[in-house]
Amino acid sequence: MKNILRTMGHDLILEDIVIAEGLYLFDSSGNKYADFESGIWCVPLGHNHPSVIKAIHDQSAQIIHNGYCYETPILDDAAREILSITEMPDGKCVFLCSGSEANEFGVKAIKSISDKPLLLTLHDSYLAAYGSAGNKSPDEWVIFNWEACASCERADKCSTECNYIADIPFKKIAGFVFEPGSSSGMVRFPPMVLIRTLAMLVKQNGGIVMANEVTTGIGRTGEWFGYRHYGLTPDIVAIGKGIGSGYPVSAAALSEMTAETLTASGFHYGQSHQNDPLGAAVALAVIRTIRGENLIDNCRSTGSILLAGLNAIREKLCIIADVRARGLMIAVDLENVPGMDTAGIVHRKLIRNGYIIARRPGLNTLRIDPPLITSPSQIKGFLHVFETVLNEVYHSDE
Repeated sequence: MKNILRTMGHDLILEDIVIAEGLYLFDSSGNKYADFESGIWCVPLGHNHPSVIKAIHDQSAQIIHNGYCYETPILDDAAREILSITEMPDGKCVFLCSGSEANEFGVKAIKSISDKPLLLTLHDSYLAAYGSAGNKSPDEWVIFNWEACASCERADKCSTECNYIADIPFKKIAGFVFEPGSSSGMVRFPPMVLIRTLAMLVKQNGGIVMANEVTTGIGRTGEWFGYRHYGLTPDIVAIGKGIGSGYPVSAAALSEMTAETLTASGFHYGQSHQNDPLGAAVALAVIRTIRGENLIDNCRSTGSILLAGLNAIREKLCIIADVRARGLMIAVDLENVPGMDTAGIVHRKLIRNGYIIARRPGLNTLRIDPPLITSPSQIKGFLHVFETVLNEVYHSDE
């Protein structure tokens, strides 16, 4: 891979993966690896799912790309499905290319609608790789640190009497961009009452609520979207990663009122691969497959098995500091050993044993995000190997 520029900050360990199918990857020597990272959380259907391959094949045989003055009916079919799962049946949808773009589109839309100067988000949210959503500069963003709220004795009674909330200039907030649980990969869940209070106060002051569902959406948390765990009704939903199950497509869904207000504002956003029919066809196939195969139910049940198994290992070995989970979005903090990169060692040993998970660079945290298609037996197989590897690492001189 000498000609590939790598900028993601993660170690390259496997350089010769040549085939992918379902949960598994295969290298040029025929070695098999179970992908419990879901290809950076991008393949909820597993790799090369037949429905995705068929959608790409069938649509590419018709039309792949739209121009400025013509569109294809598949766009409306896919948009209706997205608006159905976001519970915005009369809203509007735009198809884009990445989660970063979907979030930046949503931020630009909020700024176009509102004359308020600021946006609100949580301190540990990751929104985009570029733009206002990526930079979160202090002249545009109010960053709310909710760590104190996690242990607050009055966490179930948030109000404007709290000094933390009182310091937020709600009259200047154009929108609240909420990431419901990924926490930049750390899998942390802010208190429900806090989030509902922030959203309510933003709305009461004429602001917009936007959910960043790039990581938490498309069934990952055991619901179609992470915001459903908070009882929210967002005005904008940014969707990425899982909606293409490996194909680079994203979407922004807007409520009817938000879309009408945005159109009236004269908002303009154009790029060459906006509303491409191929991406829309893939998104449509992914949603229909998740529905048809009851994969959100499977996510809940297999997620429960995985969480129970991890907690059992934690109690047995006493080398797991914490486990945080919702559906098949799980983070495991390992106990620190002075002078030893325990997470890095565990990560590499798991790969040598045929299991790929995500390692948080610089942290003693591992993230486990298997595809929604994963079976109970595959979960149990991973748990057995994970326990074995932990025993080897914490009871050896490596």
